[in-house]
Amino acid sequence: MNSFDRMPALFIGHGNPMNAIEDTEFATEWKRIGASLRRPKAVLAISAHWYVEGTFVTAMNNPRTIHDFGGFPPALHDVRYPAPGDPELAARVQRLASRAIVRPDTSWGLDHGAWSVLLRLFPDADVPVVQLSLDEAQPPAFHHELGRELGALRDEGVLVLGSGNVVHNLESYSWGHHSASPFGWATRFEQRVRDGILGRDHGPLIDYESLGKDAALSVPTPEHYLPLLHVLGMQRPDDAIAFPVEGMDGGSISMLCVRVG
Repeated sequence: MNSFDRMPALFIGHGNPMNAIEDTEFATEWKRIGASLRRPKAVLAISAHWYVEGTFVTAMNNPRTIHDFGGFPPALHDVRYPAPGDPELAARVQRLASRAIVRPDTSWGLDHGAWSVLLRLFPDADVPVVQLSLDEAQPPAFHHELGRELGALRDEGVLVLGSGNVVHNLESYSWGHHSASPFGWATRFEQRVRDGILGRDHGPLIDYESLGKDAALSVPTPEHYLPLLHVLGMQRPDDAIAFPVEGMDGGSISMLCVRVG
């Protein structure tokens, strides 16, 4: 299969869950991305919000919509994203992962890291979705390698969607002042990530903790960063790279989107 037939892999900075129901600049761009995509056979979603010990893949026919947040208006809690599951894809994920034990799961579903973005990409919820967990007990290199192994799905009509944030520091977030200027450490780290992706130099991005104080402030906990490593693991030598969405919300949340292929 050539690069024109291969599905892309996307990393989307999901930010505030309200992007699911408010017409923000980010939601508008996600709609455009969805309109530009060839319809996938299915989606493999890797969300920051399923961060547990172990690697699991949803294997039910009808995954539930999980409202894993608090303090938001009822309208957001009322959202349902009734996309079908795909047990066959879940089994394929298990077979492809040679260095990880991937266990089927029938209790999770689609958390807001997945459905808040999918709602904009595929608003009719008619594309099957399978979600993969992030193993909190594994180092960053594990996630990059697992992405490499699962990259074969791109040649099988599957869109891989990583959902997190390159920079995610809620302690520094300017609540109520979303137009606040980005922190210097946030913009520097985001640029370092962009440069590494464009230069296909993944080593420092995998070993991000070695990148100093900017990295420590930008990635105080790993769960929002790790989905990016899955997507980067799927990069092929002939893949084009694009950043279809940019911006820093509240000064400390990167909304950068990375398109591989």
